Amino acid sequence: MMDADIASSALGIELVDLGEGRAVCRMTVTDQMINGHGLCHGGYVFLLADTAFACACNTRGPVTVAAGAEIIFVSPARAGEVLVAEAAERTRYGRSGVYDITVTRSDGQVVAEFRGRSRELR
Repeated sequence: MMDADIASSALGIELVDLGEGRAVCRMTVTDQMINGHGLCHGGYVFLLADTAFACACNTRGPVTVAAGAEIIFVSPARAGEVLVAEAAERTRYGRSGVYDITVTRSDGQVVAEFRGRSRELR
C-alpha cells in the first residue's frame, strides 16, 4: 500500500515498523509545511497520523479504509523536527476497528493524539 501512496511519499513519510494491527511512520517537518505562525500546519500532522493509521489497519489483509478520525493537537512542531506516529489497534468488531495514534517529536514530547475508525471493504 505504501508503495502506491504518492501523497505520503511526496512528503517524505517513511514506514519505520509494521506488525499486526500496528505501524510506526516518520516525517521530517520541512519549511513548506510551516503555517503563518511559524509552526507545522496541523494538516501535515494529521496526514502523518493518518498514514500510520492506514498502515496499521491494513495489516490483516482485506482492504481497509477510514470511516472517521479525529485529532487533538497537544504541542507544536517546527521546521527541521522529526515527527514519529505510532499506531496501535485498540479493538476490532466485525468489519470495523478503532486505532489510536500518538505523534511525538524526537525528544519524546507528544504533538498530537489521533483516533481513527476503520472499515474493511467487501
